[in-house]
Amino acid sequence: MLVLSRKTGQKIIINDDIEVVVLEVKGDTVKLGIEAPRNVTIYRHEIYEEIKQENLKTANQTSLDDISVAIDMLKTGLKINDSMSDKLNKITVKKPKDE
Repeated sequence: MLVLSRKTGQKIIINDDIEVVVLEVKGDTVKLGIEAPRNVTIYRHEIYEEIKQENLKTANQTSLDDISVAIDMLKTGLKINDSMSDKLNKITVKKPKDE
């Protein structure tokens, strides 16, 4: 990790197109200003971690669903046979009751 010391108003440059300015230092809080191209995403670390966890959770759920569908397809032989057709015919759709 690169460690730099900067004073209020001083800047650092990242990759020729990202500028970070120390706007204010108050107690243990540093206020930063960041100028970067629009295609660069910038998050607070805690928000980035939340997004990452949600994405992992969603990816895991999708994989389990996909596995479940694949198992069902293997159990039925990948095509609808007479037995499956009978099962589908027994499914009824309930309509909401008229009020």
